Amino acid sequence: MANQPKLSAELIYKKEFNIEFKGYSILEVDTMLDEIITDYQIFQNQINAQMSMIDALQRSNSALQNKIIELQGRLDASASENPVQQTDILRRLAKLEQEIYKK
Repeated sequence: MANQPKLSAELIYKKEFNIEFKGYSILEVDTMLDEIITDYQIFQNQINAQMSMIDALQRSNSALQNKIIELQGRLDASASENPVQQTDILRRLAKLEQEIYKK
């Protein structure tokens, strides 16, 4: 799980630091950690929203692929049923045009 973050907002919040004589200001560290926690929460919310969007798009894509397969099947079925009829219609139309334009 190398792609997973090591920290979470809760782990940062619960982290305890040792206090030494010459260290950083506790207030500054707490303020910075609060900002980091807020950012982590924002990032997690964005990830959750994007994962939901991905799921919705995948469902939509799957439905559209099924529709394409269905329509392709219908097209293939109609093409196999009527290949002679279409050419017959074109021949009849050509004959009618010849008769009309002869006059």
